[in-house]
Amino acid sequence: MNEHRFDGRVAVVTGAGRGIGRAHARLLAARGASVVVNDLGGSIAGDGADALPASAAAAEIVAAGGTAIAETSDVSTTEGAQALVDATLERFGRIDVLVNNAGIIRWAAVPDADADNLAQHLAVHVGGSFNTTRAAWPHMVAQRYGRIVMTTSSGIFGLPANLSYAAAKAAVIGLTRSLTCAGASHGITINAIAPAAMTRMAGRASHHNDESPDGDSSDGDRSAGPMSPGLVAPMVAFLAHETCPVSGEIYTAGAGRFARIFIASTEGYVHPSPDPTIEDVVRNWATINDETGYHVPADLIAWSDAFMAHLLPSGPRPAAP
Repeated sequence: MNEHRFDGRVAVVTGAGRGIGRAHARLLAARGASVVVNDLGGSIAGDGADALPASAAAAEIVAAGGTAIAETSDVSTTEGAQALVDATLERFGRIDVLVNNAGIIRWAAVPDADADNLAQHLAVHVGGSFNTTRAAWPHMVAQRYGRIVMTTSSGIFGLPANLSYAAAKAAVIGLTRSLTCAGASHGITINAIAPAAMTRMAGRASHHNDESPDGDSSDGDRSAGPMSPGLVAPMVAFLAHETCPVSGEIYTAGAGRFARIFIASTEGYVHPSPDPTIEDVVRNWATINDETGYHVPADLIAWSDAFMAHLLPSGPRPAAP
């Protein structure tokens, strides 16, 4: 098999100063990409800023023979995201790959998870991914090529104290799916990764990680153990590669396992008359929940076609909301 290379490609990785993002940046650089290491350098809760993580990660790549620059803009703002893309274009002249990895977590459950807690998560995870993608989009459209990797989380499946984090990571999936439709005609693919790795955001017991990238010096190295961030990077790199055959999909990677996560719909129950009752729902509850014959819609129109198939062709095609 030919080695998957990124020679001549320019990759931007946000949140790349430590942990998972740094592992992505290292692998892309090792395979020939010119990498922009973006990291504001804040705490896991999103407080403060520190240029050291980004500069140290970029220097590490250069020392290993790769090409990288550090960039410390705050991608949760439109101005910061635009500055990141502008810096990339100024230094390298193009942008081929965007890995939206930057994130925060402020553990809280209802009612302690207040409106500010939610807003902060949405600003970084959703806003950061939206802002960088929007800034990079015209350039990818112009070159008719782009690879965007969003970062969601298995946290969407639910934990008592990750309410805002889970909500934001689920929103990233909607962002991914919608952008997939927009990018299809421009040679742009958008997929999402749900990493499984031990980092400071996952609760890794190391106070060093909030103070210095040295605390994460083993991240990206397989010797760091079965939950090393480096074991996530191969999937991300493939999703960022020109040969990636999919768009709009969600994958998970970590601890040596690679898998697909997907949103599906059951066949369900179709009531024979126009006036179903609550009792009809109850009587057919098992059929409604039967996973036999489920299907995975490619987009909203595909789901709508399948869901309303019992009305077609005689009935009108429902409009997408």
